[in-house]
Amino acid sequence: MNWRAQAMGMFLLGLVRALTGAQARWHGCPPKAEQRIYFANHQSHADLVLIWAALPTELRSITRPIAARDYWTASTFKRWITTAVFNAVYVERERKGDEDPLQPLIDALDSGDSLIIFPEGTRGHGEEPQPFKSGLYNLARRFPDVVLVPAWIHNVQRVIPKGEVIPVPVLCSVTFGEPLKLGAYEDRADFLRRARDAVITLRDV
Repeated sequence: MNWRAQAMGMFLLGLVRALTGAQARWHGCPPKAEQRIYFANHQSHADLVLIWAALPTELRSITRPIAARDYWTASTFKRWITTAVFNAVYVERERKGDEDPLQPLIDALDSGDSLIIFPEGTRGHGEEPQPFKSGLYNLARRFPDVVLVPAWIHNVQRVIPKGEVIPVPVLCSVTFGEPLKLGAYEDRADFLRRARDAVITLRDV
């Protein structure tokens, strides 16, 4: 990371913490420098920024958030932020031809990176996450030794209310829960339901 990216990272970290507190709550697992997939609810484009800011420094350096390519590369500045500062993994929200939409995530995990993913696939607007898509299940099958950590992001959708461009100071937090493991004979639907329930349970912790 060059000095400009480092400076921007420190600025964003300070800004996010000033606006939201970016508190991390660890329930069921401690922060640990091991390969993990953090999977969380998704209500705002700011989700990846908040969860990134909530992680300790040693985990931020090895953890890559996923980012929707169409949104986060729409301008030169967004592309630079997500590439140089967050080291994000770009994903396509729509399948194109025979391309595997999980391939960028597979490549990152093969390289030893940890990931932050949002299994709903798109932002939700209700109190509970939408049903999880199959990506988390497929990654869990392919990488059985990677630790799966559920997370609930509190209040981030209120930082920039719909239709507003100026952020509002609101106390936000990220609660990390007890890791999950894919059962030996567990089918996709059961696992995704259990993973979603694990995220929802953290809402009231």
